Amino acid sequence: MQQRQYSLTDCDREPIHLPGSIQPFGFLLACNVSASVILRHSENAAEMLGRSPGSLVQATLESVLGRDAVHDIRNALATTVDPARAGLLIDFDLGEGRGRFDIAVHTHKGCAILEFERSQPGHVAPLELVRSRVTRLKQASGVADLMRRTSRLVQAMLGYDRVMIYRFAADGSGEVIAETKRDHLESFMGQHFPASDIPQQARVLYLRNIIRAVGDSSGRAIPIVPVLDASGEPLDLSFAQLRSVSPIHCEYMRNMGVAASLSISIIVGGQLWGLIACHHYEPTRPAMSQRIAAEMFGEFFSLHLEALLRQESLDTAGTARRTLDALLRDATIAPDFSQVLRERLASLETLVDCDGVGIWLNGMWTAHGSTPPPSAILGLARFVAASGNTGVWATHALSHQIPSAESYAAEASGVLAIPLSQRPRDYLFFFRREVVQTIEWAGDPNKTYASGPLGDRLSPRQSFAAWKETVERQAVPWTKAERETAETARSVLVEVIAQNIETLQDERARADVRQRMLNEELNHRVKNILAIIKSLVSHPVESGKALEDFVASLQGRIQALAFAHDQIVRGAGGGTLRTLLDAELSPYRTPDKSISLDGPAVSLDARAYSVMALVLHELATNGAKYGALSVRGGKLQVTWSQSEEGGCDIHWTESGGPPVMAPTRVGFGSVLVDRAIPHDLGGESRIDFLPGGVVAHFFVPARHIGALSADVEALPVPATPASAAEDIELGALRILLVEDQLLVAMNVESMLADHGAAQVETASSVDGALRKLQHFTPDVAILDLNLGTELSVPVAHELVARAIPFVFATGYGEANMIPAALRHVPIVRKPYAGETIAAALMQIQRR
Repeated sequence: MQQRQYSLTDCDREPIHLPGSIQPFGFLLACNVSASVILRHSENAAEMLGRSPGSLVQATLESVLGRDAVHDIRNALATTVDPARAGLLIDFDLGEGRGRFDIAVHTHKGCAILEFERSQPGHVAPLELVRSRVTRLKQASGVADLMRRTSRLVQAMLGYDRVMIYRFAADGSGEVIAETKRDHLESFMGQHFPASDIPQQARVLYLRNIIRAVGDSSGRAIPIVPVLDASGEPLDLSFAQLRSVSPIHCEYMRNMGVAASLSISIIVGGQLWGLIACHHYEPTRPAMSQRIAAEMFGEFFSLHLEALLRQESLDTAGTARRTLDALLRDATIAPDFSQVLRERLASLETLVDCDGVGIWLNGMWTAHGSTPPPSAILGLARFVAASGNTGVWATHALSHQIPSAESYAAEASGVLAIPLSQRPRDYLFFFRREVVQTIEWAGDPNKTYASGPLGDRLSPRQSFAAWKETVERQAVPWTKAERETAETARSVLVEVIAQNIETLQDERARADVRQRMLNEELNHRVKNILAIIKSLVSHPVESGKALEDFVASLQGRIQALAFAHDQIVRGAGGGTLRTLLDAELSPYRTPDKSISLDGPAVSLDARAYSVMALVLHELATNGAKYGALSVRGGKLQVTWSQSEEGGCDIHWTESGGPPVMAPTRVGFGSVLVDRAIPHDLGGESRIDFLPGGVVAHFFVPARHIGALSADVEALPVPATPASAAEDIELGALRILLVEDQLLVAMNVESMLADHGAAQVETASSVDGALRKLQHFTPDVAILDLNLGTELSVPVAHELVARAIPFVFATGYGEANMIPAALRHVPIVRKPYAGETIAAALMQIQRR
């Protein structure tokens, strides 16, 4: 008879549960369902039972084994409900000198199948073998530790040369995740093999039979006789422990040099999660008691693994929840949640297992880790949006969906996309690298394997190569749990972003209102400032005083007015009431007027400081235009005190001015004085236009009054320059002036010339100044810090490099623009006074 030739394509079609033969480590009897008549048997049964060939078929079981043995066998069958749980008779004496056997019995498809293996010496009860090892499993700290412990415990229990633990992926491929071996053997740790290496029908049998032993990969299979019953059906050996082995699998084992194997199925949630695979390099078959112990151990291992996996899943969900909770906390205080997402991008990797994460939001791309190139993101976002899926979208093979993604498959083959808006256009992307990019062959690169009739395909390294081909340009698939986590994240993020957008829209509307009010106030204030300057300029020169004295006095008053304006701008930081009053009233302090301030040290918070600055400025400018501060002999008294509740009462009293009449028209300023404190601070405001002068009362509630702090910054009130200032001569100094305003530049040039400057070169921009420095070397320089569209900092650095001293010219509110490395540079405040700037230049020139 010609031997059948097998090929790899036979694997999926091979009926391995109907082999028609058994392994040569025992014999088999197949009886009717009542176990009374032998219908079929293995070819070696007659010899092992001491019977003549051909005498077993249709013989009664009692005539072959004896009444007592059959009684015990039938009792064992009666206790067997599940064919996967065979009834056992361990170390059973068959009598008549035939020896002691381990017997496994089960019923399947109307047939009682009896398997006999000779008992091995040193019999140990299965429970004793398992109990101590199960205790050690309970000590595992996690899944990885459980795998390491299990491979060692199984080797110690069964004595195989190598014990590996396989884990199956969603596509059926496998990976060696734990290994214990003899020292001289190469490692298979990290070995991957394609799903085709374990055919589907074999996986079904692994679910049916938790344990499967192959005693000798080169052993002869013992045929079942007759092969077919009267109906032409072969004997189904799905649950038989002696079932023979597929010739293809035997060849794979021989190519690896493996003579014997044993596998223990790892079943989690009713699914085949993996295998504990044992290899031996000489024929061996553990005793039935050892195999039963291994089966019990495997069942407990699977239960414990399932518990640890569930705990890991809960821990992962907890981590994801904490990440989302942190985002939600930040979202409640952040003005721009999209910025929060970008800043916390790296932490979002904890939501799902990934190699990189990126966010495409409002047309901007931010990424962390292994991701596609930025040029590919717009196309990816459009592709996901075009899929019509408003929920989470995922693929583990992006290049199968977008062919151009093949160019970056190594960095990102798997994509999980979370929409961040109700109408998908913004996405949070998670990426996984191509799986073969993360795996290396762990075996000995110089190790050679034998080739059988099917060639070298049936070897570990060729299985690894075949597996790499099946997963080329693919990532590890996203699990159901990961998709569920992503969907939870989507629900949270979409809601938060929607709320944030609504908040931003409300804030934008409020900002528009504030901007309009600010524009009106700015317009009003500028007109007031111009009116004050006009009044100061048009004030007649007192008799007996020189014009120079008048100019000096005028310059000082304008400087004080600029300071007051700066204090108002800086009021967002709060400050003291006295500082605010000094700033507002300093321009009007002249020998012919009386201004008195009296009250305790009171600190206003940011809101109150800003509001009071506007109110006091309005009162001061009105007093200067129409009231006591507009004439000689005018008097202003401002007093304040704190109430028992901590609030502040402020009294403003004018006298000695022109007769006062109530205004016939209510303008913006009047509304501001009357309503700002009640509306913005919840306080009180009252103003009376008495004939002898304006009297006003204000109350600021205690919640806007704070303790004085050293952190409250108050700028000194600039003194009015003396009428006869010291004459400072700049001598032969060459000066570089960088100023973008022509009128200001001309004024400074005139002041410098008045003080004897030899040469003044002027530039209006950074480029212009740097070009002048190419052919002009100044002794000192004046740099306007803010040149409108740019800062003069590059010029400053060039001057520092050339060791040329200079000063910054700036308004009070611009000093924070100066870099830390230049904070030592002296500052001359605008508006300029000739003596002030001349003194500053002489001081830096002498250093």
